[in-house]
Amino acid sequence: MKRFDDRVLELTARIPEGKVATYRDLARALHTTAYRAVGQALRRNEHPIEIPCHRVVRSDGRVGGYAGKQESAKKVALLRGEGIPIRKGRIDLARYGHRF
Repeated sequence: MKRFDDRVLELTARIPEGKVATYRDLARALHTTAYRAVGQALRRNEHPIEIPCHRVVRSDGRVGGYAGKQESAKKVALLRGEGIPIRKGRIDLARYGHRF
């Protein structure tokens, strides 16, 4: 059986450019409610561009942390670089949300 972290990262790798998923979306797709564990698995991601953990955001549309930092200008820049607008600190999940 695969480790939880590996399952999180495999699922994260499926989020297409220009889309985002929430920590909750990932947890639900993995049949768990361990949202924080999903975040910790992403924090341990050793290949952050190849496995696009920057595409995982908070369930309220706020960008959230990246690479162990609470708020990250780099994560915002990566998302905007993929054409995802961030207005008033939030992403429109209805428009840019990815469904598994």
